[in-house]
Amino acid sequence: MLEDKSQQLTPISKLGEFGLIKHLTENFPIVQSSTKLSIGDDAAIIDPENQKIVVSTDMLAEGVHFNLGYVPLKHLGYKAVVVNLSDIAAMNATPTQILVSVAVSNRFPVEALEEIYEGIALACNRYKVDLIGGDTTSSNAGLVISVTAIGLENEEKIVKRSGAKPNDLLVVTGDLGGAYLGLQILEREHSVYLANPNMQPEMEGYDYILERQLKPEARTDIKKKLEELDILPTSMIDISDGLASEVLHLSDRSKVSFNVYEEKLPMDETTIHTADELNLNPAMAALNGGEDYELLFTISPEDFDKIRNHPDFTIIGHATEDGQGNFLVARGSNQLIPLTAQGWDAFLNKE
Repeated sequence: MLEDKSQQLTPISKLGEFGLIKHLTENFPIVQSSTKLSIGDDAAIIDPENQKIVVSTDMLAEGVHFNLGYVPLKHLGYKAVVVNLSDIAAMNATPTQILVSVAVSNRFPVEALEEIYEGIALACNRYKVDLIGGDTTSSNAGLVISVTAIGLENEEKIVKRSGAKPNDLLVVTGDLGGAYLGLQILEREHSVYLANPNMQPEMEGYDYILERQLKPEARTDIKKKLEELDILPTSMIDISDGLASEVLHLSDRSKVSFNVYEEKLPMDETTIHTADELNLNPAMAALNGGEDYELLFTISPEDFDKIRNHPDFTIIGHATEDGQGNFLVARGSNQLIPLTAQGWDAFLNKE
């Protein structure tokens, strides 16, 4: 969604590939001491200074992960960075650098790419990461953004998905389901607009969940909070594909089972009210919605007193022995409902 601008739009062909890259990246400062060589050579150089390098990559494709009918390009650039930094945070590491590659069709002018990179620059500034490289190319299938995120951490502090043990407590940050409900509102209003372009969108009162969808934040703050509590999680993952899906990933990698308590699922009031308005079960939005980018982790039972009643964390369940099954313990009845991965799957879901 390119904002209306009075000046003449510039075709990408006027700058060419190398001119475009230089134009888009020339105002990105370097803030990380580990960045020894950045944009301008065939490759970047990173000096980790005895730390381990943690790397993750993710891709956002038009028509699969986003709809430009209601997603501003600046927000898209920001989100493309954040979803990758979330993966670094999920390893209990500190994000330090990113590489960004963009494939774009000739229907996008240079000004559209400028908006995307404005969002990327905002994310770099917000999270203190360096843009150290990337690529641009043409596309016959719309807009595609691929980001590779790099982080650093001492080996003994890195947290994997595979360390949970029976009786460990299952903990989540923040609240869940908001991003999914925000998407439902955007889809609803976009459908109304397509049917009648003269209709004004009804967005009032949905600010929180719309921001959760359009401009999520990576929980890079959690690492410090856990350090202050003297807690090192036994396993961790970020919630990108829905809580249920991520619980199953931890179960598979750690060789344990989990019980998740429906009554413990943290949800914002706007999420609950919007779910009721749309005749959706808010718990199912929390379990299967995805794109919350909160962190899900396990801790030793001995750490319970350190984390109980902390405003940033909610204990939602516990680990059991491998093979006992992964269940949602239903509110009130204590009925055990098998957890299934109904969250986001890029090969099954499209915007």
